[in-house]
Amino acid sequence: MCAEVMRGEVLGVERRRRWVDDDKLAIVAAVGTSVTQVAQRQEVTRQQIDAWRHAMA
Repeated sequence: MCAEVMRGEVLGVERRRRWVDDDKLAIVAAVGTSVTQVAQRQEVTRQQIDAWRHAMA
């Protein structure tokens, strides 16, 4: 019988990014109709943009 070994693959180092307020404002201002498109361009999650929008309201 053959024993299967599960291996994890490390794709990169995950790190927390820091955003200054001016960058947050620029990203939130860039949101027109699609939060998803802005999030993908800025490499940030939709949820993060929504949180920033809520905090700035």
